[in-house]
Amino acid sequence: MRWWDIPGVLALERELFPDDAWSEATYWSELALARGPGRRRHYLVAEAAGGTLAGYAGLGVAGGTGEVMTIGVTGGHQGAGLGGRLLGALLDAAAGPFACHEVMLEVRVDNERARRLYQRFGFARVGVRRGYYQPGNHDALVMRRALPPGGSRTPVHSEGTEGGAGEDG
Repeated sequence: MRWWDIPGVLALERELFPDDAWSEATYWSELALARGPGRRRHYLVAEAAGGTLAGYAGLGVAGGTGEVMTIGVTGGHQGAGLGGRLLGALLDAAAGPFACHEVMLEVRVDNERARRLYQRFGFARVGVRRGYYQPGNHDALVMRRALPPGGSRTPVHSEGTEGGAGEDG
């Protein structure tokens, strides 16, 4: 993801997560953490034919643990495997250059589609955070996936899709 991707990502973020969308300032902050030798973030975008935004995803890293910070796919590309490709790219980054031993995430308890995706990739429930998503006061399911030593993400389930995930940072 680059700075010029922010307007499109913000528009999609607001469409997908109207009650708790990230702000423009948050994305600028996150991209700053994705640069330089001590970088602690990894963001990418996926483009459809013609260069239109199809999805985005982000990974945060601290102390050998990765965290899926965000992932979103446009309605027209949902169910076509793009979310799996984005998640796979985050797991590759976590296992590879960031050398993480595990990846964590939070997902709204009522987001069944996302929960199924994470389960297919080997994430398991480890807890619930009550009232995590504000202002709607929605609970978050906390999920974890161990990454094997040596950097292989070995997906439990992979899906094919058209298009691709582009990254920078």
